[in-house]
Amino acid sequence: MAAEAEAAREARAKVIAAEGEQKSARALKEAAEVIAQSPAALQLRYLQTLNTISAEKNSTIIFPLPIDFLSHFIRKG
Repeated sequence: MAAEAEAAREARAKVIAAEGEQKSARALKEAAEVIAQSPAALQLRYLQTLNTISAEKNSTIIFPLPIDFLSHFIRKG
């Protein structure tokens, strides 16, 4: 009987986890649609993420830059 109860709890936990994944996927889809409509939204989200990272940990933040941008600063021999 205890094994049945444990199996029922595990099954319910899997259902709850699956529902959470569905909600997360919907929210991600909606966010992608908003970002697609406004290219500046992606840059703002990026800056917001950097702000959150800097507030949580005292660490070094590396800003990724496109190679094309850096090529203007590199002198060709």
